[in-house]
Amino acid sequence: MRHPHHLDLDAYFARTGWSGERAPTWATLRSLHLAHVVGIPFENVEVLLGGVPSLEPADLEDKLVRQGRGGYCFEHNLLFARVLEELGFGVTRLAARVRMGSDEIRPMTHMLLSVEVPGEAHPYIADVGFGSGGLLEPLPLLPGVASPQGAWRYRLVRERDLWLLQTVYGEDGWFTVYAFTLERRELVDFEVANWYIATHPSSPFRNTLRVQCSGPHRRAYIDDRRLTVVHSDGSREERELANDHEVLRLLVRDFGLLLPWDTAFPAPSAPSEPSARREGPRRPESAARTEES
Repeated sequence: MRHPHHLDLDAYFARTGWSGERAPTWATLRSLHLAHVVGIPFENVEVLLGGVPSLEPADLEDKLVRQGRGGYCFEHNLLFARVLEELGFGVTRLAARVRMGSDEIRPMTHMLLSVEVPGEAHPYIADVGFGSGGLLEPLPLLPGVASPQGAWRYRLVRERDLWLLQTVYGEDGWFTVYAFTLERRELVDFEVANWYIATHPSSPFRNTLRVQCSGPHRRAYIDDRRLTVVHSDGSREERELANDHEVLRLLVRDFGLLLPWDTAFPAPSAPSEPSARREGPRRPESAARTEES
């Protein structure tokens, strides 16, 4: 039996640096979504080191809020859902199949949220936990409405009974990130997917360090031992990281993760390639192999 957990909103707001009005409004949802994405990194260190992240509310708060850590989609979006519900929003937990340019049918290993804002005519899609250039702000659940978000653009389109999240990079055109339906999912569904992602031998999160820090005009990624920084003007900086010491230094200094000084990462799964897998439209054949959760 799960015991009730009281979420410490003050601690969460301090962690994300958010100080807006604590009311279920569109302005609150928008600013809080951005604050979460900017303030709490995407990372899979726990899984890479052999662990299975707990999805218990108290553990999520402890890890992402009090321990100064990040997580992947289930951790981020379950915590964010609790925060929104505490503020009076209606939240439906959804699941998606990641596409990243591929037509392959994959398991539902990504989590996102549908959020009802009192007084608004339509729900919004919120997703603070996608590890490959995801949303900075919520999107209205309306087909074909493009949303500029900092230097990036997103939209939702219909494909038969599916909704597709799409983004566009430079001149490459619209690119499908993932597909989902509006069917409500329960915690047990995410527990199964979480176990699969954390333990399956072919899961990229078991073998590859993946960290992301996002903002309106800059995104930084660590993928294995390669650091990639993508700027709003489309320019990129890439370099290989020499050893665990340099990786750990960057994670603490630049990504804001509080990790033990003696953290040792497994050897890289394969040599990194310079044309970043995270910018899917530029290398769909490579991006298609990722399953960002």
